[in-house]
Amino acid sequence: MKLCDATGRALLFGWVLATAGSLATDRAGAADWREWHGPNRDLISEEGGWKADGAKEVWRAEVGVGFSSVSVASGKVYTMGNVGGEDAVWCLDEKTGKVIWSHKYACEVGAHKGPRVTPTVDGDRVYTLSRRGDLFCLNAADGKVVWDADITKLLKARQTKHNWGFACSPLVRGDHLILDVGPVAALDKKTGKKIWDTGSAEAGFSSPRLMKDGTKEYVLGFNAEGLLVVDASGGKKVDEYKWDTQYMVNSATPIPSGGKIFISSGYNRGCALLKLEGGKLKKVYENTEMRNHCNSSVLYKGHLYGFDGQQGSRGALKCMEFETGEVKWQSPPFKIGSLMIADGKIIAMLDGGELMVAEADPGAFKELSRKSVLSGQCWTYPVLANGRIFCRSNEGATLVCVSVGG
Repeated sequence: MKLCDATGRALLFGWVLATAGSLATDRAGAADWREWHGPNRDLISEEGGWKADGAKEVWRAEVGVGFSSVSVASGKVYTMGNVGGEDAVWCLDEKTGKVIWSHKYACEVGAHKGPRVTPTVDGDRVYTLSRRGDLFCLNAADGKVVWDADITKLLKARQTKHNWGFACSPLVRGDHLILDVGPVAALDKKTGKKIWDTGSAEAGFSSPRLMKDGTKEYVLGFNAEGLLVVDASGGKKVDEYKWDTQYMVNSATPIPSGGKIFISSGYNRGCALLKLEGGKLKKVYENTEMRNHCNSSVLYKGHLYGFDGQQGSRGALKCMEFETGEVKWQSPPFKIGSLMIADGKIIAMLDGGELMVAEADPGAFKELSRKSVLSGQCWTYPVLANGRIFCRSNEGATLVCVSVGG
């Protein structure tokens, strides 16, 4: 692990910011980000007191190749990468980026190199999954293995013929650890023992979401064949919606709201809004205005904000009305990236390494700031936590922390 600090004035400023960062949890709205897509798994943070301009680098670290984003909890940052044919789960100090512990195991780097999963932090445990199906429950304090499992054996999970790797970031629901790895499954989070699963299916590249509808709670899965709605309490399939995509790539996480579910895929497949009614999924609309390839849109105040187009190419950032599918605006062309929303602002990581902030307003696209913080392929979504934004390059293997504290 190589730790890289900014030089000159940036180095001095970085250490000042790192010291000031100890007060982050005292700021109004500052918050940890403990899992994939944040506290509510919706890519939204209520954190305020941060500034859109003037981002300053605090630290950067080499974490290996991969697409894992970060989880931030109790002063620690968790992520994954692959170095020399070994996966590494990293636990870093949030203020300095220094290694607290790492857990390593042999794993091929594969096509689209490295792991895709963001660690899930639940109390004193961390849950991770490798591209080939190694599931770990680790002690958050020291990285020691509490239990582990091979999901290809435990759940008969299987990849598509392309073998691009498992990409599900685990979800904790009570005492259950929920996975979407072809089958949707629940394990005992304390032991790894299987509680229920929905049967064999080829994996997509999505991660599970929970949906509440009245008194019922469902798990939403998005595998290679399409959307799956499952009763969260017992694992019974409620309904399925066929969604064929070129290369069998369904990557974006489903977005539930008010008994409706938004799904989207790339390769010109487009998007659809479905309504769960009487235990059946019914189509509200379908179009090709929003084609989320690898990264999900964000639903904020009745509107979807997302990148329309293929990762690795140019496309538009769009705002689309959730209920109707009507496009309110689209940006000038960008290299397709990823985004989250915090305090009414879009925080976007553009492929190539630019960090952009814009208004999350359906009235018009308004860019507020843009700054180059990395280089090369950057497909991983950024994370704002405690006055800092964490950004990741994939093949460049670099994780950078920039301060945006007020």
